[in-house]
Amino acid sequence: MPILIVVNNPKNWAWHIPGVEVVSAKAYLTEPGYSELRNAKVFNLSRDYAYQTLGYYVSLLAEARGHKPMPSVNTIQDLKSWPLVRFVSEDLEQLIQKSLNPIQSNEFTLNIYFGRSMAQRHTSLSLNLFNAFPAPLLQARFLRKGKKWQLQSLRPIGAKEIPYEHREFMTEMAEQYFAGARRRTRKRTAVRYDMAILYDPTERISNPSNNRAINKFIKAGEAIGLRSEVITKDDYGRLAEFDALFIRQTTNVNHYTYRFARRAQAEGLVVVDDPESILKCTNKVYLAELLNRMKIPAPKTVILKKSKVEPSIGQLGFPCILKQPDSAFSQGVVKVDSEAEFMLESTRLLEKSDLIIAQEFLPTDFDWRVGVFDRQILYACKYYMAYRHWQVVHRGSSGKVREGSGKAVPLDEVPPYVLKTALKAANRIGSGLYGVDLKQIGNRCYVIEVNDNPSIDSGVEDTVLKDKLYRRIMQIFLDRIEKRKASLHHENGDH
Repeated sequence: MPILIVVNNPKNWAWHIPGVEVVSAKAYLTEPGYSELRNAKVFNLSRDYAYQTLGYYVSLLAEARGHKPMPSVNTIQDLKSWPLVRFVSEDLEQLIQKSLNPIQSNEFTLNIYFGRSMAQRHTSLSLNLFNAFPAPLLQARFLRKGKKWQLQSLRPIGAKEIPYEHREFMTEMAEQYFAGARRRTRKRTAVRYDMAILYDPTERISNPSNNRAINKFIKAGEAIGLRSEVITKDDYGRLAEFDALFIRQTTNVNHYTYRFARRAQAEGLVVVDDPESILKCTNKVYLAELLNRMKIPAPKTVILKKSKVEPSIGQLGFPCILKQPDSAFSQGVVKVDSEAEFMLESTRLLEKSDLIIAQEFLPTDFDWRVGVFDRQILYACKYYMAYRHWQVVHRGSSGKVREGSGKAVPLDEVPPYVLKTALKAANRIGSGLYGVDLKQIGNRCYVIEVNDNPSIDSGVEDTVLKDKLYRRIMQIFLDRIEKRKASLHHENGDH
């Protein structure tokens, strides 16, 4: 994958970075060879990004060519929006005060090179500003007003503005930033596209995939020309470098996973989980209403609000289940056995949300989980209840977690009505990757929920299809990327 640094005058660029071509803005815009490159990464270090300047057109035409520019035109425009910059400044208020507190003067200028600053103390602040406004070279200016520091300006700078004493550090940061891209090109298989996998390797319980599964996703992608890199929450500013984002962390609307999904979608990436699926699947009030309207079988459900708790007592019988709208991994879900417990637990849950749901209790030895992607069924699993517990996951008062076993089942051994009901429920959400949980009682089944971030662990969900499961998922990503690229080329008249 070509990596270009675009500057106004290459003669003024004094640093050699292996594997990176330095080109003038004029050459990039006018020479046919650059317009014909495919999937190039373009780091725009022009000295001016004002509307209709060379710097502006470098990022604009890079996007039209299907290249990945940094900064993007969206970032250039965002940096001109003082209300947006001020909003980010307010969001980083505590970090700004902590980072700048020791400074004695009333004015401070912070230069940020590929998300890093020369002063170790300002590493976190620099990274957060870079993530909010991904540009290779940024300059933030702060003023102290009274006892507090305030961000006065944030702007991209050109290579010529780098102080002489900063140049060695900037070169080192640039080399580190590009090193990952160069390593990823050294693969035996011809790689066409880049995928980011958002994952937290340190999380042991709530991750939807274990480390072995992540490695299998990466290997499956490489086999078909899709290069994958694991990223973390600190890589928010790098999203524009990729063609797809695969979120393998538990999602929530009030969480950075949702911000990643929104940003990736805005940058034109193929995104799973997409923001709309996260919004819909993480709210059980929405799901209850949807299943009812679509006449999809589900346990009898009542939506509770603060003023109407008492009239709902007894409608479902006892025991029954109370759920927070955004509950996950058995947290925020309680079983109540009496009117007193119903009132106590519903009052507690309603302190966090104006609406919760109450659901009839359907005891079973296991839950079905049917995995669906791109409106196709991928796998089916039985998840057995934790020992002497009514849920698959049991969280003890001491914090100890016990889980029931899980077992993949060949699709031809799954009751057809389970598969049909699961597919119908998933398709009402969208065409993303979903895990539909169902309870089977006799020859009927009931949808418990649709998860936007289903578990795919090596040793559980993949025991029937094995490596084919990962290959099928990555192939769907590849097909979607190619469809999006073809659409972009068609729109630009590139036939």
